[in-house]
Amino acid sequence: MKEVDLLIVGAGPAGLSAACEAAKAGVQVMMIDENLKPGGQLFKQIHKFFGSRVHLAGTRGFRIGEMLLKETEELGVEVQLGYPVYGIFAGNQVLYGSKDGVKKLHAKKIILATGANENNLCFEGSILPGVMTAGAAQTMVNLHHVLPGQKVVMVGSGNVGLIVSYQLLQAGAEVVALVEAAPSIGGYGVHANKLKRAGVPIYLSHTIQKVMGTNGVEQVVLVELDEHFQPVTGTEKTLEADTVCMAVGLTPMTELAELGGCEMTVCPALGGVVPMHDDGMKTTNPDIYVAGDIAGVEEASTAMEEGRLAGVTAAGDLGFLEKKRAEERKKEIHERLNLLRSGQFGSRRADAKAEIEKAYESWEESGVQG
Repeated sequence: MKEVDLLIVGAGPAGLSAACEAAKAGVQVMMIDENLKPGGQLFKQIHKFFGSRVHLAGTRGFRIGEMLLKETEELGVEVQLGYPVYGIFAGNQVLYGSKDGVKKLHAKKIILATGANENNLCFEGSILPGVMTAGAAQTMVNLHHVLPGQKVVMVGSGNVGLIVSYQLLQAGAEVVALVEAAPSIGGYGVHANKLKRAGVPIYLSHTIQKVMGTNGVEQVVLVELDEHFQPVTGTEKTLEADTVCMAVGLTPMTELAELGGCEMTVCPALGGVVPMHDDGMKTTNPDIYVAGDIAGVEEASTAMEEGRLAGVTAAGDLGFLEKKRAEERKKEIHERLNLLRSGQFGSRRADAKAEIEKAYESWEESGVQG
């Protein structure tokens, strides 16, 4: 059976960053991703990142992905692509797919950077061709250079909905409307203002009542919502469109963490159920760490910092980093994370993260692990 020091599941921004940190410390790293290409969400992100210079502000997401990939190659990280990890079992035994069938390996430590799934809405006509998630549309446009449709209705005004709407405009589609159930826009004003300047109608306190069409989307019926998010009769309006995109949040992919025996906690602000973890990203299973959206849905910049944090913690626990150096490095990363989690939107995420770490501390103090 194959033996590795550190297995990383997921080759997105968190996984790649974790691999770089651990490999730089001398750890033997193997990374597995079910996708045929590494990089995760980064290669869909053609927009420039925010933040500070240390967070690569002004650099486009796919360029950051290229930089991380180059670094993992130079550090000799083993990468297996196109096959899933099926499960984590007692003794850190991992089953995964390969061209030769299902294989088994033993990992001393495991970092889960599995990301999150997109949420969907259910309404009449939601299974018609042309109804999809915003991530699917972004993949089609930015990776495959194919327009999902000509006339698009976007549901959800968080950063994903705003950014993908603008990218659809850049690709030549018409964004017929941006629809938001809440009474205010959920994402950054800078993104929303781009759409406003482009003349995109924004319907706040609205949702989709139904989608109509024979072989695909042809018309979208919106309805206004009251202060209790209930439809207001008589406020229906019909839009001509051939595509509906949903940007209505993400749910952390925690299946492998649960199979690995990690205790969970509920954190609605970060996507729902997430693994408890300490400030070094270690879960209640001392051999498993989490990073990125599995640990709570945030942004790519945060995912990369959490990946670095998990990589440093794992390297220290494996004995490849002296305790003092590991703590110094973790302190540096935490300072950058605190910058990302400051301000109007970030402070809410910081509070949510603190609650997750508090849940871990309560579990630890309870003595359950003994």
